[in-house]
Amino acid sequence: MDFFTVLFGFLPLLLLAFIFRWIRQLKINSEAQIKQNKEIISLLQKNKV
Repeated sequence: MDFFTVLFGFLPLLLLAFIFRWIRQLKINSEAQIKQNKEIISLLQKNKV
């Protein structure tokens, strides 16, 4: 019974840590995507000329 009390006590903390990690990963991925998009646009503009 004590084990489950401790488990449910740490569950919100683990969930919060997971959410923050997920948000951080989304931010990193979106920054990489923006960089790739800029490179693609510049390559397309060079090909257009």
